[in-house]
Amino acid sequence: MLAIRLPASIEKRLEKLAKRTGRTKSFYAREAILRHLENLEDIYVADQVYARYLKGEEKTIPLEEAMKRHGITAEMAHDMEN
Repeated sequence: MLAIRLPASIEKRLEKLAKRTGRTKSFYAREAILRHLENLEDIYVADQVYARYLKGEEKTIPLEEAMKRHGITAEMAHDMEN
């Protein structure tokens, strides 16, 4: 269980969104935390890998090789940019 205090302005925005969509405030608070948590976890892992890279413990590969490993074509990469 988690209880948090929100500034009144955020609380009102959350209430309006919940009313407009028929979802609960808890639903949106959970969604926001989960999305932000995933980003924070990704950043933490990236920081760890970068630290290992700086120590010479992690190797890099050319972009073309990474794309090949993950089945990404140049055309697909171009489409992702747009």
